[in-house]
Amino acid sequence: MAFAILALSMGVLLQIFSRAMSTTAVSGSYSRAAALAEARLAEVGVTMPLEEGDFTGDPEDGMAWALRIQQLDASELFPDQTAPVTPYRVTATVAWGERGAQRQLSLASLKLGDALEDAGLGAGGAAATPGRPPAARPVAAPRAGPR
Repeated sequence: MAFAILALSMGVLLQIFSRAMSTTAVSGSYSRAAALAEARLAEVGVTMPLEEGDFTGDPEDGMAWALRIQQLDASELFPDQTAPVTPYRVTATVAWGERGAQRQLSLASLKLGDALEDAGLGAGGAAATPGRPPAARPVAAPRAGPR
């Protein structure tokens, strides 16, 4: 009888430890994904141009990443004048597969660019601003995994 209780207790303890190890591994993957997404967000406006579009790059450490940059409408905030800045919503999404499951993490930030007329975009054109890196070409990639 005592042996049966000991065996049952050991089985439960092993299952608890196994689940804890699995949770730790998943947590580590989410931490790496968050670091990658934060790094991509930090590049926008520095090494990557702050312009509308979808951008992707080579997978890093088994994690694919994508950036979406969307210009936001600031006319409601400045009804009687041209907005002094152009706001952009930047979303970084990192996707990876782990133990047969597709996982995804998205982080979003607000970035402020030059005013439309200062950037040469007032008339709908796409002129380059002096002192800024040339515009990168968006890379189209199929999106995989649940949203």
